[in-house]
Amino acid sequence: MPSEDNELRQLKHRSHEITEGRDRAPARAMFKAVGFSDADLARPIVGIANTWIETMPCNFHLRRLAEEVKAGVRAAGATPMEFNTIAISDGETMGTEGMRASLVSREVVADSIELVCRGQLFDAVIALVGCDKTIPGAAMALARLNLPGLVLYGGTIAPGRYEGRDVSIQDVFEAVGAHAAGRIGDAELKALEDAACPGAGACGGQYTANTMSTAMELIGLSPLGANSVPALDAQKAAIARQCGAWVMELLRQRLRPLDILTPPAFHNAIAAVAASGGSTNAVLHLLAIAREAGVALTLEDFSAVSRRTPLLADLKPAGRFMAVDVHRAGGIPVLARRLVAGGYAQGDCRTVTGRTLAEEAAGAVETAGQEVFAPLERPLKSSGGLVVLRGNLAPQGAVVKLSGHERRYHRGPARVFESEEEAMAAVTGSRPDLARLQAGDVVVIRNEGPRGGPGMREMLGVTAAIVGEGLGGELALITDGRFSGATHGLMAGHVAPEAACGGPIAALREGDMIVLDAEAGKLEVELEPTALEARLAGWRPPAPRYARGVFARYAALVGSAADGAVLQLPGK
Repeated sequence: MPSEDNELRQLKHRSHEITEGRDRAPARAMFKAVGFSDADLARPIVGIANTWIETMPCNFHLRRLAEEVKAGVRAAGATPMEFNTIAISDGETMGTEGMRASLVSREVVADSIELVCRGQLFDAVIALVGCDKTIPGAAMALARLNLPGLVLYGGTIAPGRYEGRDVSIQDVFEAVGAHAAGRIGDAELKALEDAACPGAGACGGQYTANTMSTAMELIGLSPLGANSVPALDAQKAAIARQCGAWVMELLRQRLRPLDILTPPAFHNAIAAVAASGGSTNAVLHLLAIAREAGVALTLEDFSAVSRRTPLLADLKPAGRFMAVDVHRAGGIPVLARRLVAGGYAQGDCRTVTGRTLAEEAAGAVETAGQEVFAPLERPLKSSGGLVVLRGNLAPQGAVVKLSGHERRYHRGPARVFESEEEAMAAVTGSRPDLARLQAGDVVVIRNEGPRGGPGMREMLGVTAAIVGEGLGGELALITDGRFSGATHGLMAGHVAPEAACGGPIAALREGDMIVLDAEAGKLEVELEPTALEARLAGWRPPAPRYARGVFARYAALVGSAADGAVLQLPGK
């Protein structure tokens, strides 16, 4: 018994300060008021950071999943204490002022998890995540805290069924453009709206949530194979309970996030994004997590890893399959085994199970005849979909995703819009004073960057409407904002420096000839350097959109998208 007590004391490496001794009697009294016993308080305390919210399907089921996680923690000999963070639905807020809150919420999620874990002196933490920003927010918090812990993704939504085919929220967004073009009617749009989202879970393609879920498995913060189990699959509950055993083993091994978040682990995550045709948002988020972990990661790392990594997953938005098909094919372990076998991922990186990535991937069970993951010897493409662009329009870089058979070159006249709403009006024809877009145009949406937005709104409403209008293969789009993982086509985001900081995109005028060359990695305007400099010399920063509150603070502190759009201390 003494040895058992000694082990418990060692595992309570932080919580003993809040639960033990004479002076902590008031704290224990308050814990007992909410149902914790002396026996509960004698055990290690594990914080359960839940991002449950009732506003969206992505996180709606996490309250129920948290009960399974807590049962697993208790069975493993620890005491769980659940707390909640915030979450913002990207899909619901898309195209509205509310979307400005999305990227800002990543920082609030990270801050809230950090604050509660520091304040309550938890010994370990398990973060339950769903919609896009909750995943990197949780990972950023774990890196800051460096407490034994892991991230569990709630899982993907099931596909909807419409006219005999699988559909997702992407189809609804594109249907808006088709409706505006008169290609479908009210009844068809309504029927698709009613069918696309049949229950709980995050958006069903390899959009941002599933992209970041994949990255968490390959980087090692999530157990390999745990995240790709769909939200409402019966297996998810068992995995949630298993988290208790995993986190206790992390405590015993003293294995912490910074032992896992090494430079090779970040390269493994980038390779997974490239091989799966994942979202460009992964660039922002992995840069931000790396900054919290003290790892030097740059846009060049994304470019280099993507160039050498083949595209192996045939997933939407550019491919045929949905995220549930990944699970049916054998899950992310199948992709991990291919990446390790091909030398595209470093197998000796440690994971939260205590085993290496190679050891975990060796247990992959691939479904016979599956077509989601191509064989190593016959990849869908020889390189991944993330391409970094530079040039006189993007000195700090821009990012484009080419995971399908998109064009790699476009030259055309600029159509310049000062906001997403203005561009959307030109797409749908809702404003007579704005000429409709034409084939060959380059749509420029500026003042939507991290500072200028503020919050760097996603442009899925616009990009999907362009596709729905039938112009997706005939024009290009550039923005200092960002894209949803469901965006596809020749669309370059994260243009940096952004317009609100005096980046060259601020100097563009209607009709300027723009060249987007993904093969050469260039994004340029055909202007003499002196002409561009003269325009920028006359530029004046726009007035901030918000004078007070969280958006004003965010705009004052946020850095460049090229560095992950993270908040920076003044003078740093």
